[in-house]
Amino acid sequence: MDVKAVTKYVRMPASKAHDMARAIQGLPVEAALKIVAFSERKAAFQLAKTLKSAIANAVNNFNLSADDLVVREAKIDSGPGLRRFWPRSRGMARPIVRRTSHVRIVLTDGKENVK
Repeated sequence: MDVKAVTKYVRMPASKAHDMARAIQGLPVEAALKIVAFSERKAAFQLAKTLKSAIANAVNNFNLSADDLVVREAKIDSGPGLRRFWPRSRGMARPIVRRTSHVRIVLTDGKENVK
C-alpha cells in the first residue's frame, strides 16, 4: 500500500533539493530519517518534515507499521515563483524570482493494495 505526504510552497529552489531527495529514495524509513537528521541543509529539514508526516499518515490512517515502510518516491517539484524587483541605476528595476518548491514523499510497505 502506498502512503503519501506533500508539503507545498516551500521557499527553496527545487534545484537545491533534488540531490537530497535522490539520496533517501529507496531506503527504509529509519535510514532516510538518519540521513536527513544529520544534514544541515534546508532541504533536509523540509524532507524530514514531510517524511515524518508521511509516516504519521501511514500509522494513523492505514494502520501500517513504521518499521516496514520504505521510501518509494521522494520528489521535489517547482512551485510558483515570487516576483520581486531589484533597483538599478537611473530609476530602473530588474526582476528577480524567489523560487518555491513542492515536496512529495510516497512510502510503501511492499504489499499490494487489496480491496
